[in-house]
Amino acid sequence: MEETRLQQQLAFILELEHLKNVYRQTYVLHEDRKENDAEHSFHLALMAAVLAEHAAEPVDVLHVMKMVLIHDAVEVDAGDTYAYDTAGNATKAAREQAAADRIFALLPEDQAAEYRALWDEFEARQTSESRFANTLDRIQPLLLNYNKGGLSWKERGIRAEQVIARNQGVTEAGSPALGALCYDIIERARQEGLLK
Repeated sequence: MEETRLQQQLAFILELEHLKNVYRQTYVLHEDRKENDAEHSFHLALMAAVLAEHAAEPVDVLHVMKMVLIHDAVEVDAGDTYAYDTAGNATKAAREQAAADRIFALLPEDQAAEYRALWDEFEARQTSESRFANTLDRIQPLLLNYNKGGLSWKERGIRAEQVIARNQGVTEAGSPALGALCYDIIERARQEGLLK
């Protein structure tokens, strides 16, 4: 019985290895390549640990870290949908729900329920932990894009208004301080010509 449980856990862990090959549109800072989902999730977990004091409400840091480590697990099947891809975002929810059904079912039943609940919680943004996790998920690509000279924004012709609309109501909900930083970065990027 324990061997079967361990095999299920390992199957899930090895399945998420595929996140290393799911590339996002944001570039890493010290190389000329795009970030992958595994790197993004690691960065968010680090940010959760370091920046928890800036959350709008007290948060369970371990809970936030678990949430951000698995929030993109569905992208193994669904792929990364670019934030400003209107057509892709129209089908994103359905693709990700189907992926969640398959991927979390790899785990033993109790863990499948726990991790699926974490993913659902992240998506719903109804708890202090999920609001903070979503804030981190929004601010991290802003930090990378701005500090990389706006490279991915320029490639796609992204406008400041698009970035504001994507972040409005989400970033500041999880952290007023990080929300203020978000809008400061957007304004600086606009003034410096990194965003249209």
